[in-house]
Amino acid sequence: MNPDASNETESAHAKIVRSAGVVSAAVLLSRITGLAREAVFAGLFGSGLAYDAFVAAFRIPNLLRDLLAEGSLSSAFVTTFSQTLSARGKSAAHDLSSQVTTLLTPLLALICLLGVIFAPQLVDLLFPGYAAIEGKKELTVLLTRIMMPFLLFIALAAKAMGVLNSSGRFGIPALASAFFNVASVGSGLVIGFVLGPRLGIEPIVGMTIGTLMGGMAQYYCQIPELRRLGLRFRPKFDFSNPALRQVLRLMGPTVIGAAAVQVNVMVNSIFASEITGPSGEAINGPVAWLSYAFRFMQLPLGLFGVAVASATLPVISRDAGSRHIAEFRETLSRSLGLVFLLTVPSAVGLVVLSRPIVGVIFQRGEFTANDTEQTALALSFYCLGLAAYAAIKTLTPAFYALDNVRAPVVVSVFSIALNYGLNHLFVERLGWGHWALALSVSLVATLNFSLLLLFMRAKIGGIGGRRLLTAVLKIGFASAVMGLGCKAVAAAVVWQWDETFFPRLLTLLIAVPLGVALLYALCRLMKLEELELAEKAVFSRMDSA
Repeated sequence: MNPDASNETESAHAKIVRSAGVVSAAVLLSRITGLAREAVFAGLFGSGLAYDAFVAAFRIPNLLRDLLAEGSLSSAFVTTFSQTLSARGKSAAHDLSSQVTTLLTPLLALICLLGVIFAPQLVDLLFPGYAAIEGKKELTVLLTRIMMPFLLFIALAAKAMGVLNSSGRFGIPALASAFFNVASVGSGLVIGFVLGPRLGIEPIVGMTIGTLMGGMAQYYCQIPELRRLGLRFRPKFDFSNPALRQVLRLMGPTVIGAAAVQVNVMVNSIFASEITGPSGEAINGPVAWLSYAFRFMQLPLGLFGVAVASATLPVISRDAGSRHIAEFRETLSRSLGLVFLLTVPSAVGLVVLSRPIVGVIFQRGEFTANDTEQTALALSFYCLGLAAYAAIKTLTPAFYALDNVRAPVVVSVFSIALNYGLNHLFVERLGWGHWALALSVSLVATLNFSLLLLFMRAKIGGIGGRRLLTAVLKIGFASAVMGLGCKAVAAAVVWQWDETFFPRLLTLLIAVPLGVALLYALCRLMKLEELELAEKAVFSRMDSA
């Protein structure tokens, strides 16, 4: 690569780091409000029947959202929109946006209607164990019917985010989830606990209605930014438009390609709903414990994995559209290195500090010490696959940018089959608990990433594997030392005091800054390139401010 090209690539990577930083800052607020939302649910409902029913009802449209909106639509639309914006200009790109909305809205409305009609069958299919507990299936069906329209609004929000990200606007789309969290909790509490007693609305029903209103807020908060871009929705559909046809052509395979983790989480819920107690009786809890744990994993996943992926996709889509494969390769490799730098230490920290973290945030009200223990256990096993899960967020859309849908589809189908087999082995054959379901997700995500990396390496003639491996080894060593330091702090505090709220809080206040300092010092000492590039991007932004 010539020096000019190298400088351009480094500049592009610096732009990705800065954009990812903007997204991370906004996502941090979103994830914090998300944890606050979950803490409210934990205190009010714990891991009992009502929350299990809510999790199931939310998961049904949420699965469709992950597959259609934030999965296939996001990847297919952002790739095509970015290429159209680069090749044909703003007007053609905005025209494509209107055509996609015109097609998307009635289609998703029909899916929502079908979900409302067939809610009992969906609950029986996806949560078969709920029928064994009196009233649980009926409540889940009711909440599912209330929740289904959430899919429409969240899909429109995902498309709006794609337009804004492709146009270099990252802050507002990343903040949209914060609007969802605040609106859903605020309106849910008003409907369920203020108006509910007067209107005969149960608290969990009010919180479900609030969640639907939060989905509306997540979409509508982005409209002012779209208008500032000059985008106005005009109903239009022209199937002869090659860009629209490309979106539709990519969406079908990308549904399967993006499905692995989402379907695996849903399959885990099926198995979790059938986990029984020591005497073989149906119990409440496993579905909720997995949901609470997954929410914690989404914090670093959203902060780092989704942030880097959101900032990378428009850049590599333009590189792929211009056939600049060397720049594409370099950008993708450095983005993966950045993902590992951010997520491997996060995973280690969450594993080591899982109990104090879960206890401090959730353990109050209806959320018991046993809930803390079981949620922390699930979180530890989820985190084994965190880095791979985050890297998939960057790697899978890269295939679509190259107009290659086959590899993600093949890997996804294989991963889904493997996950089902592992769940059957772990839970039904070996009799392991809910934590084994989190373990299977991590194992499958790791294999999924490994196969995708091999396919991408073959596709573009290498991906800087030696440099990437060196970076991972350095990051792994620094993370291990960081983890030992955090573990020593936790052990010292527990030895001195009981494991209650204030000792747990003290553990976090000491261990987290110490861990970050250890990690930073070791990465600097080892001259980790990803850290140096990130610092350069951040300081150059400060200098230009």
